[in-house]
Amino acid sequence: MQNVKVANKIGIIVDSLKLPLLEGLKVAKEMGADGVQIYAVDGEMAPENLNSATRKELKSYIESLGLEISALCGDLGGLGFQDHQQNKWKVEKSKRILDLAVELGTNIVTTHIGIVPEEKDSHVYESMQKACEELGFYAKGMDAFFAIETGPETALRLKTFLDSLSTNGVSVNFDPANMVMVTGDDPVEGVKLLKEYIVHTHVKDGVQIKPVDPRDVYGALGYGCGTDHEKIAKMVASGEYFRELPLGKGAVDFPNYFAALREINYNGYLTIEREVDTRPVKDISEAITFIKKFK
Repeated sequence: MQNVKVANKIGIIVDSLKLPLLEGLKVAKEMGADGVQIYAVDGEMAPENLNSATRKELKSYIESLGLEISALCGDLGGLGFQDHQQNKWKVEKSKRILDLAVELGTNIVTTHIGIVPEEKDSHVYESMQKACEELGFYAKGMDAFFAIETGPETALRLKTFLDSLSTNGVSVNFDPANMVMVTGDDPVEGVKLLKEYIVHTHVKDGVQIKPVDPRDVYGALGYGCGTDHEKIAKMVASGEYFRELPLGKGAVDFPNYFAALREINYNGYLTIEREVDTRPVKDISEAITFIKKFK
């Protein structure tokens, strides 16, 4: 597709730079980013480790650099919200991350909720629904969103799940590479299906080497290696099933993908994520150049 234009702001997941936070923020600005996404689960960015004064200082510092926060990342791991026994603390922690996000000037927290099962009458499906219903209601009350990252299931199955909730407080963080690498789903068609839910996006590329069961990547309650995170990590790192690649080097059809985002009037961030850490600063800098070709 020719003459594709994007007007969206460009973000960077600052943690992808593999630098201390404050240094990473400076580098992101020097690279030409408009905003940053920051992990806010543990360490110095965990909500419980940031008092009111520190939050104000961080917000002021980011603003002084001329940056915005596109979103916080609140992925708590451990199979998302599949296990009802874990959901009480996970839901409360997620709410605190959203509180932090709003204080820092963004209304989006991205997360993984676990693979949405095909079986709508399963206990896992029910556990995920209940958790997301509570989170969605809480987010809606703050004019905010918990944004589920695409990839663990097809766009159609995710849409069916979201349609079952009573608000759009739980929406979508669209990651085209996850779809290409894991489910083999088409990101362009996925954008069209999920258009009413997309509030944030990741810009990442990759290729599927051979078909893989998503449960082997993301885990699943009661499934083989579902809690063996070391085994999952080794499988992902092996590159046997898929590889994350620099933008334009993988199977994501970015001209048509960007065109699809424009067609649905998506005006949020295109936030660069680079999970392979051999040369993150160089790859992310090149990713910004790649996106700007479409501006």
